[in-house]
Amino acid sequence: MPFEDLGFARVDHHRALRSFGPEVVYARGKTPDETASIVTALLGDGGAPVLVTRATQAHADAVLEVAPATGWHPRSGMLVCRGLDPAEDAGLVLVACAGTSDLPVAEEAWVTAEAFGCRTDRLVDVGVAGVHRLLADTERLQRADVVVVVAGMEGALPSLVTGLVAAPVIAVPTSVGYGAAFEGLAALLGMLNSCAVGIAVVNIDNGFGAGAMAARILAAGRHKPNGPDGPDEPDEPDEPDRKASG
Repeated sequence: MPFEDLGFARVDHHRALRSFGPEVVYARGKTPDETASIVTALLGDGGAPVLVTRATQAHADAVLEVAPATGWHPRSGMLVCRGLDPAEDAGLVLVACAGTSDLPVAEEAWVTAEAFGCRTDRLVDVGVAGVHRLLADTERLQRADVVVVVAGMEGALPSLVTGLVAAPVIAVPTSVGYGAAFEGLAALLGMLNSCAVGIAVVNIDNGFGAGAMAARILAAGRHKPNGPDGPDEPDEPDEPDRKASG
């Protein structure tokens, strides 16, 4: 099982074979040079997507030195060093966020989904304090194959959205809110206690996890055994001969 020992990190080149895509680099706590070295190793192995999350401008500068074609998204701290092109049958991930303050986490979700080869759509500032803003785009919500809903404060938006769509909904609590929001804990508990059916919840501020899960759901649908429609139906057994006794 191949890995590359860089001294400060062991880059797992086997992950793409056993899982869903190669390693993703979490930049927080790493120096810019360490981050760039890991990116270089991943790019050299040829896998995709190659992503860096929670990067600073210093991380971005170092990575752009070794991979000039990298896309830099400073609001979310995302670097896309190599992405996948959407397949012809790529599903649609819609990312909705309650407020503009939730945009860093929402952007992390849609950038991740796009890098994994999904088509994306987004609805911004459609929180429950003005529900008509969400209802004006109900048809867009219902066209999506997976919906990611990002919200802070009390975290009510995913429950509302889940009641409007048939697609799976991934809820992302954010650390946006005043004191009793407890840096996202109130939103997390509200989403976990939702009475809506078909909702899953990721960790606080985990836009990357939501985007990757959405991509994984869609990939599983494209790679069902024996084709996109699931297992082939077995042939009907031949009717046994029924000879009259005589």
